[in-house]
Amino acid sequence: MQKRILIITGLLFLLEFYVYQAFKTLTNNTWLRISYWVITVLVYGLFLYEVFNFKRSDQDQQKIQIIASVFVIFILPKILIILMLFIEDIIRLFNLGISYVSSSPTHYPERRKFISLLGLGSAALLSYAFIDGIIFGKYRHNVRKVKIKIANLPASFKGYKVLQISDVHSGSFFHPEKLQHAVDLINEQNADLVLFTGDMVNNFAEEFEPFVSLFKTIKSKDGKLSILGNHDYGDYADWLSPEEKAKNIPKLIEFQKQAGFEMLRNENRIIEKNGEKLYIIGVENWGIKPFPQYGDLDKASQGIPPEAAKILMSHDPTHFDYVVKKHPSNVQLTLSGHTHGMQFGIDLKNYRWSPVKYKYPKWADLYESEDKYLYVNRGFGVIGYPGRVGIDPEITLFELN
Repeated sequence: MQKRILIITGLLFLLEFYVYQAFKTLTNNTWLRISYWVITVLVYGLFLYEVFNFKRSDQDQQKIQIIASVFVIFILPKILIILMLFIEDIIRLFNLGISYVSSSPTHYPERRKFISLLGLGSAALLSYAFIDGIIFGKYRHNVRKVKIKIANLPASFKGYKVLQISDVHSGSFFHPEKLQHAVDLINEQNADLVLFTGDMVNNFAEEFEPFVSLFKTIKSKDGKLSILGNHDYGDYADWLSPEEKAKNIPKLIEFQKQAGFEMLRNENRIIEKNGEKLYIIGVENWGIKPFPQYGDLDKASQGIPPEAAKILMSHDPTHFDYVVKKHPSNVQLTLSGHTHGMQFGIDLKNYRWSPVKYKYPKWADLYESEDKYLYVNRGFGVIGYPGRVGIDPEITLFELN
């Protein structure tokens, strides 16, 4: 452990020493330079303390959030500075080489203040964006409205409104009342049906208990259905015993039941209007390994006519390409979440980008393949980094046609 601490500390301060070259280019003030290192040592000390005292059995999410916040606010933006300094150093070395070859007076060019200022300014702006994401971004819930055609949709369900939320990660919020505005937004949509597509908690069922009374106020004419996401199984935590872990999902199901949500675990429910039917299918988590593959679409769709109109709730969008779109159950619309849009990116009307696209090609919004639709919700909450930059938390309202 001590060796690990020394290696990580050494790497951080090597990075920091390089970044400091930009800072000292801009000021000769001794007190400012000393202050820079005092702040740096204190921040890294906090960061390393939290990293090496973190336990997977700890239900306090604050430690994870402190680690993630320090990293994205104080460490990650400095990569911009390093990149600019590195490019400048290559140019400086090139100029030194030219001076040497041309027999001109040989000297190593000094750093330019403009490059240092540009690097520090860019890093500061990125840090500000991450701070804004923590304080405000994770609460900027907005409603995305999607009109979608479902093959063989009965006439009674034309204009039917289905509302999707996903990835609440309730353990990442310490003040349930701050989500009241999001719940108000949900209720303003006057949805016929509310579907939750997994990850209500980070690991422990108890995380959702303080939110039960708030989520109980979510209104829906035909009920509220939910499924499990990969975090709901508690696989990312250490447990005192297998028996303790085995109680986690039943507890979560009970808490969700108190909030008015019915959990579907590889099963389906029928919404009936005027004798006509819309089938809602809910599978357990199915993702590319190492994510669990508990989802069983064969079992969940048993007894449903292939030609019937149906909506599938499946937490991980990879399930769609690997299983769903070629499955004989003929699911017309799959609703997923899981990616969060990585809580960082660009999300404009005609352009979307997030680093998560390199792992999940289908990471946000509506996709069509083989006459089947997949919608990937950007998520309601946060995990790890306790904020959102450019990718707002989402409530999705579907109007069926």
